[in-house]
Amino acid sequence: MKYSVLFIGIILIAAALIAGCSQQQVAINAPGVIKIGVIVSLTGPASNVGTNMWQSAQVAADKINADGGVTLKDGSKAQLKLIVGDDESTQQGGQKAATKLITDDKVDILVGGYSSAVTSAYEQTIAEYKVPYIVTGASSPIITHRTDIDTSYIFHHCPTTDTYGQYTTMFIDQVVRPAVNKKLGASADRPFRLALLYQDTAFGKGIQTAVNNTITKNNLKIQLVSQQSFKMGESDFRTQLTAIKATTPDAVYLGAFPNEGAPIITQARRDIGLNTIFLNAENNDNAQFYKDIGQYGEGAVIESRYSPYTAPVGAVAEAQNAFKQSYFTRFGTYPDMMGASTYEGVFIASKAIGNAGTTDKATVRQALVGLKMPQVIEAMNGQTISFSSDFRESTFDLWMEQLSFNATLGETRPAIVWPDNLKTTDFILPSWYVAGSSS
Repeated sequence: MKYSVLFIGIILIAAALIAGCSQQQVAINAPGVIKIGVIVSLTGPASNVGTNMWQSAQVAADKINADGGVTLKDGSKAQLKLIVGDDESTQQGGQKAATKLITDDKVDILVGGYSSAVTSAYEQTIAEYKVPYIVTGASSPIITHRTDIDTSYIFHHCPTTDTYGQYTTMFIDQVVRPAVNKKLGASADRPFRLALLYQDTAFGKGIQTAVNNTITKNNLKIQLVSQQSFKMGESDFRTQLTAIKATTPDAVYLGAFPNEGAPIITQARRDIGLNTIFLNAENNDNAQFYKDIGQYGEGAVIESRYSPYTAPVGAVAEAQNAFKQSYFTRFGTYPDMMGASTYEGVFIASKAIGNAGTTDKATVRQALVGLKMPQVIEAMNGQTISFSSDFRESTFDLWMEQLSFNATLGETRPAIVWPDNLKTTDFILPSWYVAGSSS
């Protein structure tokens, strides 16, 4: 009889311990740990940007932990632990990284994602395990717009290619087209001759689609004279550039990663003699891009929302400078735009968990749905980070930069040229610029 009583006692103690462990998993008690999985490209064609994203996440976690960690509703604190997953710039690598972070490392929330093609490949895993994921780099709207799987746990903290293409195309129409027509002495109604060279992925095709749609929707006087594609990670673009040059464009808009954009522009100007304005998506606002492009980047334009080398006058400038200095102190270089949004992604994850008061994934998701927090280092619409009710997208304030060559540095540096309320200088056509045909 006494053994039966002892056995029952052991069962009750074990049950209490299990219940206690379960409760500790749901409601973090100090000194607790929040595990954030960071999915980035540490190897492969996107490793330049992916490394920057991972390093930026570390700077964010260091700052949050140094300030005491995440404050929960009950006033207790929890420290952040980052666990990196290398997607290897491939769909298979992304699937492997996401699965390991979720099933082996048992992270509480995910941040990161760069290539749209890679990120979309493992979204089914996110849907299956219902892990909140703050995407800070993959820019195709398909990330949260797709209907073949449940994307309700995915939140998009990055402007989409729809926004890139629309914003840059309107800049071309309002600023570049009048400047070219003035140079040619042409009628103000002369159609602008635009060529597209884009990565043959969801990212590049998204930009191509957005440009075409913006021209049609707004009945813009822009003629697409060439639309060329390339495979992600290619390094020789002379065939496409030769075909583009034959169409005599006024400008070329690139849907490319930094490791592709820099050689495209270099080969175009150095080897093909295509002396035109090259417009770039925001992911190219990257310290390595400025090094790689050198003198050939003179006059190029980048749509941006954060730059390692400039900032709009206003509320975010001081916060950006502090982030840049912290990053430089640790890594000896400056963070890029995808790094900036990933830095913010760690703050967003921390705020959501703090608001939820738990790491329970459904509760954290709900906290992200209702999130309204002050902007961190990037200028946000209304100076607030929140996610739209339809596709869970945040909204940034964007600008256009033009690059000028600094002979002392041996690199180009950006200055904001549009819109008027943010610009620090005017857009110009370089002296070497060659416009398309005057007709």
